[in-house]
Amino acid sequence: MLQKAKYSELIKSEAKRLGFMSCGISKAEFLEEEAPRLEKWLKLNMHGEMSYMENHFDKRLDPTKLVSGSKSVISLLLNYYPSEFQREDTFKISKYAYGTDYHFVIKDKLKQLLQFIQQEIGEVDGRAFVDSAPVLDKAWAAKSGLGWIGKNSNLLTKQVGSFYFIAELIVDLELEYDLPVTDHCGSCTACIDACPTQAIVEPYKVDGSKCISYFTIELKNELPNSYKDQFDDWMFGCDICQDVCPWNKFSKSHNEPLFDPNPQVLTNDRKDWEELTKETFNEIFKKSAVKRTKFEGLKRNIDFLK
Repeated sequence: MLQKAKYSELIKSEAKRLGFMSCGISKAEFLEEEAPRLEKWLKLNMHGEMSYMENHFDKRLDPTKLVSGSKSVISLLLNYYPSEFQREDTFKISKYAYGTDYHFVIKDKLKQLLQFIQQEIGEVDGRAFVDSAPVLDKAWAAKSGLGWIGKNSNLLTKQVGSFYFIAELIVDLELEYDLPVTDHCGSCTACIDACPTQAIVEPYKVDGSKCISYFTIELKNELPNSYKDQFDDWMFGCDICQDVCPWNKFSKSHNEPLFDPNPQVLTNDRKDWEELTKETFNEIFKKSAVKRTKFEGLKRNIDFLK
């Protein structure tokens, strides 16, 4: 027991040193509560054209199917809240995509954390996950006591809100497990009321196929005309349900230089974006998550907003 507590403490202090905002640990086991919820969500087709959500159903719910012999899920949060924002009169980009693509930044830190565990504790097998494998990040983070799932289906934390990335290390090491925290959304419906496309169909349930982030990033076809004038100038992603959340009053700016934006992200106005060329796109978003839409996708989104 003492050993488990010691190892857990060691891992958490190294996570902090690597720049993670917080770290929580839970037992690697089947996510019983999530199973029927995920099944229903998929049946209702709330994933739209994100067909990858249908793949690896079992692996999404059971980490031992992802990492054989796994005992613990180490969940980590990394702050991305910026200190400066885009100008008012412009097409908007989700704050998480201002700087270098988070996949690279976090993967690097996770590798360092796993190496540290192996050096300090011994032969530990594990895998790092950053939003690119069938892992229910938010469910694990909530199980590990890092926050609760809010009505906008984001993970919320009392002290820091929700502008952070979630990542995991799944390891075959037994550790001391944290307890979930209680829900603090109360009777607030700010996120539900503010969503222009009414994607939050009921508290705690988001229809992904109606979300502005889905339209501007995931949808590869033409944008549906029925949603014209409902995008509130978002050309990549959307932060509305986070911006209006009272808990985000406590967001503090990150201290990760790689998340600092290209200056043009902040200074470009509507006209600059409308005249965007492929060369400039590649220059501004060289290492950014915005590259996911490709130049043509971003152009399509901008034209839709005009």
